[in-house]
Amino acid sequence: MNIPLVKNTIDKKDIDKLIEWLKTYPRLTKGNLTIEFERLWSKFMGVKHSIFVNSGSSANLIMVYALIESGILKIGDDIIIPSLSWSTSLAPAIQFGLNPILCDCNKEDLSVDLNHLECLIKDKKPKCMMVVPILGLVPQMDKIMNLCEKYNVVLIEDACESLGSTFNNKKLGSFGLMSTFSTYFGHHISTIEGGIVCTNDDKFANLLKSLRSHGWDRDMDLDVQKKLRKEYDIDEFNAQYTFYHTGFNLRSTDLQAFLGIGQLEKLPMVVENRNSNFKLYYELLDDSFWKPKLRESDYISNFAFPIIHKNRDNIVKILNENNIENRPLLAGSLGKQPYWFNKFNLAKLPNVDDIDENGLYLPNNHEMNTDEIKKICEVLNSTV
Repeated sequence: MNIPLVKNTIDKKDIDKLIEWLKTYPRLTKGNLTIEFERLWSKFMGVKHSIFVNSGSSANLIMVYALIESGILKIGDDIIIPSLSWSTSLAPAIQFGLNPILCDCNKEDLSVDLNHLECLIKDKKPKCMMVVPILGLVPQMDKIMNLCEKYNVVLIEDACESLGSTFNNKKLGSFGLMSTFSTYFGHHISTIEGGIVCTNDDKFANLLKSLRSHGWDRDMDLDVQKKLRKEYDIDEFNAQYTFYHTGFNLRSTDLQAFLGIGQLEKLPMVVENRNSNFKLYYELLDDSFWKPKLRESDYISNFAFPIIHKNRDNIVKILNENNIENRPLLAGSLGKQPYWFNKFNLAKLPNVDDIDENGLYLPNNHEMNTDEIKKICEVLNSTV
C-alpha cells in the first residue's frame, strides 16, 4: 500500500466535461466563466468580492501590493509575517521593499504566538500583519482581531491551506481586509494553477481587479470607471488602453474557471472528508506525539496532519520504508531560509525552531480511507 500526501481533485469526469466544453470552441482567456467562478467562490466564503488570479503566490503578491498602491503601506514600513508560513507569504514584503518582522508560532494551533505578537506590535508599531492558518488549523481569531483593533493594525490573511475551516462558524479568509487562497494541485480544490483574493471592501476589489490586469479599468465597476475617466479626462477611444496603476498580468483563464466551477460542486465533500480524517488521526495517534489543540470554536478543514517528535529522523525513515509519504512541516522556520538570512540576520524563535528540527506532516486528502489512516497510525505508534 502506497499512501501519497495528496491526490488530484480533478478526476476523469472533470476532464471529460472539459473536453466536451472545449469542443464548443469557447473563449479560453478570462471572460464570463471567470466572473461566474468568482461569484460562486464569494458565495461559498460569505464575502462580497473574489478576484481570480493565476496562483496563490500571485494572490499574495497582489494583496500586499494593493496595500502599497492604496497608501496604507509605503516602502520601509514594518509588516509582521509568521515565521511558520510559506515562501510566498513572506516574499512580497521583501520584494516590495517593506520591512518584514517574523513572529514566532504557538504550540496549540501553530499560528502566531499571541504574547510574541503583542510584544512585536508594541515595540515595532507595524501598520499591518498577516495571519497564516497552518494546514487548516484555526488560529484564535478573536484574540488576533482584538490586538489588531487595539493597536490599529491592518489584518490580512494567507488562508491558502485552510479553505473551509471556520472559527465560530465564520470562515477563515473572511476576517481581514483581504485574504488569499490557492487552487493548485493538492489543495482542497484544483484549477491546475490558480489563486483567489477575497475582500469585503469595494475600493480594494476594484483596485485588485485593476492590478491583476496591467492597471487598466476594464474590470472595474462602471461608476468607478466613469469617475476615473472623468478625473483624468480620458475619451472613449483611449479608455481601453489607459493605465491608472502600476499593475501586473496575473490573470487566470476561463479554462481554469470552468474547472473551478465544477470543483466547487465537490468542495463540501472534500471539506467534510478532510475534517473526518483529521479527527481519526487525532483519535488513533499516540499521545507521545505532539498534536494540535482542539477547541469547540474550531472546524478544521485539514490540509495535512502535523506532528512534532524529537525522534523525527527515525520516524521519517520508518514512514518511508512503509511507503507513507511525508514531508517537513511547511518549510520549517522561514528565518532559517537562505533568502531570509542573506538579507537579514538568522532568526531565532524557540517554537518555530523546534518545528524546524522536529516537525513533519502526514497525508490527508479527500480520497483517504479509514484503513490508510489506521495503517499510518499503527506504523507511527510502533516507533514510540
